[in-house]
Amino acid sequence: MCGIVGIVDAGGVSFPLYYALYALQHRGQESAGISTFEGTTLYTHKDQGLVAEVFNSHTLQELRGNAGIGHVRYPTTGSKVPENVQPFNFRYRGLDLSIAHNGNLVNTDELREEYERRGQIFCTTTDTEIIGNIIADALRTSKSMEDAVRLCMRRLRGSYATVALLNDTIYAFRDPLGIKPLCIGRLDHGYIVASESVAIDALDGTFIRDVLPGELIRIDANGLSSVQVATANRRAHCIFEYIYFARADSVMDGTLVYDVRRRIGQKLYDANPVEADTVCPVPDSGIAYAAGYAERSGIPFVEGLMKNRYMGRTFIMPTQQQRERAVRIKLNTVRGNLKDKRVVLIDDSIVRGTTSRRIVNMIRDAGTEEIHLRVGSPPIVAPCYLGVDMPTRAELIASGKEIEAVRASIGATSLTYIPLEDLVEAIGCGERNLCIGCLTGCYPVDINGEKSCHSIVDYVAGTHQSDLSTFRTGKERT
Repeated sequence: MCGIVGIVDAGGVSFPLYYALYALQHRGQESAGISTFEGTTLYTHKDQGLVAEVFNSHTLQELRGNAGIGHVRYPTTGSKVPENVQPFNFRYRGLDLSIAHNGNLVNTDELREEYERRGQIFCTTTDTEIIGNIIADALRTSKSMEDAVRLCMRRLRGSYATVALLNDTIYAFRDPLGIKPLCIGRLDHGYIVASESVAIDALDGTFIRDVLPGELIRIDANGLSSVQVATANRRAHCIFEYIYFARADSVMDGTLVYDVRRRIGQKLYDANPVEADTVCPVPDSGIAYAAGYAERSGIPFVEGLMKNRYMGRTFIMPTQQQRERAVRIKLNTVRGNLKDKRVVLIDDSIVRGTTSRRIVNMIRDAGTEEIHLRVGSPPIVAPCYLGVDMPTRAELIASGKEIEAVRASIGATSLTYIPLEDLVEAIGCGERNLCIGCLTGCYPVDINGEKSCHSIVDYVAGTHQSDLSTFRTGKERT
């Protein structure tokens, strides 16, 4: 899972890209990068670290131009090494291409082997370089980005939301199942595409709509246009975006994430009511769940855990040891709100169980009488191959275990997961349109050794939509 953004703006893009990446920092903390284009020159600055660590006023001033893309990385494919920091740059016959990608391909190895047999040398270990090579290869024979993206959609298997800078033009496209989010916004003097709508909000822009699955967006100095490259017989939006990854104030595929999480909290109470004195969230992702639970149950919402706001997200730290060490630094108990209380503890999910166990122990040490753990996702029983760093089945605490065994391992008084049907109802788009592979072991794309729910993808000619008045009025394209 990563964060991507592309901007064309007549007032320059380096600082807007920086602020947009800052808003998307929750999607990746390993590295950050920006590429811009002016005249005949492609400028790039990227490094490992947080956005505020990688960029400063001087580096941003050096990133000249009115078109550019940016990326924050959380590694799923590829090692944590400097050469894997995005965006990646390619140059051929006067064309400068810079590309950044959010998602994960499941046929990377076979595509890499094919291109290596043809003499291609790879400089990184990421699947993003595969996408860049397919596009660059297509542009050698046809300077049509539409043809290149159509080839990508035919050849790539997995999840991908991608932004590319081709000279002074931004292109953005989303896989035909729409697994990873991508949306469009309008700025005072241009347009933006980004992983989440919060990046548009950070620039005081206007949210227009989501990029459609299988759609290609083009933005240049003349405005914005689009073409539908592929359509599928279903969608497969990542359910973990709603559960954990997206910011609660983001609008994703027409739905405010906060509202989804609040409804999940309400349904958690309905699933298994319990007598308690306080409802306590695990911050930050558990807050909206707890608000819904408290609203439905009438039990007071009280903060029993205080978060260190200068810590990153422990879930996306690269090693388990780092995640475990970070918990005590990241969270501290508010003992006065917990002592001698029966507490309903609300969390978004349980993956490995180590963090949950430590949090339960912390709350018990604060003097609570009972800890009733309520979880905003069903048991996670299978790995994710499509962009979330879920471990192997052996490392997943719920894989092959009954709920009572998980409860005993964590140490809670009681444990309730939200039922899958309630979760789907809270999201509101139907189980058929969600990727729930980590919850069921059935995936929306073919993955070696795993069960797949097949989808049919059609490739359509499409017609460019260049009438910008439809976007200025906020209407959907036809």
